[in-house]
Parts: sequence; structure tokens; C-alpha cells
Amino acid sequence: METSPVSAMKEKDTAQPRQREENAQRNLDATVQFRQQPPVPTPEALELGVRPDPASRIAETPQKVEHSEAGLEGDTDQLHVSTNETAERPQACDLWYCPDGSFVKKIVVRGHGLDKPKLGSRCRVLALGFPFGSGMPEGWTELTIGIGQWREKTWGELTEKCLESMCQGEEAEIHLPGSSAPLANLRLDSFTKGRDSWELAAMEKEALAKEEHMRGTELFRAGDPKGAARCYGGALRLLLTLPPPGPPEQTILYANLAACQLLLGQPQLAAQSCDRVLEREPGHLKALYRRGVAQAALGNLEKATADLKKVLAADPQNRAAQEELGKVVIEGKKQDAGLARGLRKMFC
Repeated sequence: METSPVSAMKEKDTAQPRQREENAQRNLDATVQFRQQPPVPTPEALELGVRPDPASRIAETPQKVEHSEAGLEGDTDQLHVSTNETAERPQACDLWYCPDGSFVKKIVVRGHGLDKPKLGSRCRVLALGFPFGSGMPEGWTELTIGIGQWREKTWGELTEKCLESMCQGEEAEIHLPGSSAPLANLRLDSFTKGRDSWELAAMEKEALAKEEHMRGTELFRAGDPKGAARCYGGALRLLLTLPPPGPPEQTILYANLAACQLLLGQPQLAAQSCDRVLEREPGHLKALYRRGVAQAALGNLEKATADLKKVLAADPQNRAAQEELGKVVIEGKKQDAGLARGLRKMFC
């Protein structure tokens, strides 16, 4: 039976509103179903290894609902393996490893822009969670990169390195190697423009190095060789960017740094610092004595004896060198006796 064109148009017109109503109802049902799904697991839940609810994977991709439901019924084990792998896989883009290996920064809130604090930048920081008694601030504070006593506190150097890697508005957790719990949380709210060391004039570098030198000496006299070494090292990093031969103050800084390194149980570093001094001043008695002590600690008794004898040749009344040389001689005799015993056993 033929249908007139007018009848066909009427049927089409009545069908279109009905189709639109059915489409709208389906969209509403899908929206309700999507909103009723459990929330997507947070990064913290993933990091702790908490298994996310499989239903949350459906909520992430509503257009694949039927496929996901089939997976829940027919291939549950495979789905669980997939979620576990997701939980154990770290978000590499949110982690920053300090080049010296001292800490790992986990970015909680990304900042904006490309600029980062530099030497002299005054930073408005929210610091939370530092151990009680560490001397680090709690709450909102202002910290200046490269300047201030806060840098000599227990976690000051580490905090400064972290701030130098952050953008404005960034919030991050500081994690020590091998520790799952964060040491502290930092938020860099704002900072003033600083300068790289190469942007400073020679006089500015020398002035900053002098301040670090003086502060290091204060810390050394107060019984803090670690803080003193940090200051002496900072001063040297500034001066070493100057054209050679550099200011004479470098010699004093290296000699003082060697004294700190001996107290910190770092004889290898102390010997190297003394080498830098003796390259410039071969007759520097303090450097010769300290290198002799360092070589003795390393078991290099012949080198230790040579350095200490040079000190006594220039200053026969040097009590410290006399006592140290006496210890080296006794240790040498013990080594010789042990070697003799070993040789006798070999030929018995």
C-alpha cells in the first residue's frame, strides 16, 4: 500500500520528537550511572598500594561500561593485576631527585612559570612538619636564598636546595632516601628575582664570600664544624668563579675547611683541601700538619711522617706535630711487627 508524501512527512515529524525524548532519557540515565560510581582513587591511595575499587575504572571511561562489566565477570584476575600494577607504578613526572642524592621532592601541587629562586631571592614559604627542635620555621615565613642563619639549621641546606628547584605556587613534600614518610611539606607562595652567581660582579662575590667566611668561623668556635664547613664551602664556590689565581682568601678557606673535615671524620676530603692550600703556599704549616693527620688516619704513614717532619723542621717546638709524629711512629712499628709475624708464618 502506497503512502502519500504528506503522510510520510507527518510520520517523520511525529517520530523525531519521540526519538529526541528517548535520546535525552538515555543520556540522563548514563549521567546518573556515572555520578553514582565511586570516586577515582587519589594519588595518595595509589602510592600507599591501596587497591582501587574496580568500579572506579568504569567511571573513568563511561563509554566502555559494557566492556568493563564483562571484564569484572569473566576476567576478574586480570583486572586485579592491572589495578595492582597501577598502584605500584610511581608517577615519575611528579618526582624530582636532587642531583646529590640527599632527598626526593614529590610535587603535590604544580606551580606556574619557569623562573625559580636564585641567590638573593626572598621567598615567602609555608613550611610544615619539620621535626621539633630542628630550628626550622613552622607556618608562613620568609627565607632568603644564600643568606641567613636558617641555612645553618639541621635541615636548612636541604630546604634551600628544594626551594631552588620550585616554581611559584608549587607545593611539595621532601622525602629522605629510604623513607616513605615525608620529612616536611613546603609551599612556595612567591619570591623576588635573584641572580645566578655568574651575574654578580667580582666585588659582590667577594663581599658575600667574606660574610660566609665570618659566619663559618663563628660556627666553628661555637662547636659546629658541620655548619662551619657548609659556610666555608659556600664562600669557596663564590670565589672559584673568579678569574685565576683568585683572592688570597681561598687559601684560608681551604685550610679552615680541612680542619672541619678532620673533625667530621672525613680525612680523604681534608687531605684534598690541604692539597689546594699547598699548591698555592707549599710552606703553609697548618695545611702540612692537617694533611699529615689526615694521611695518618688513612693509613698512609710514610706520607704522614713526611708532612709532620716538614712542620717540625720549620717549627721544632710545635707540640701538636711532635705528638702526632710520635703516634705515627708507634703505629708504624706495630705495622712492621705485624708484617714480620706474617712473613714468619709464611716460611714456617
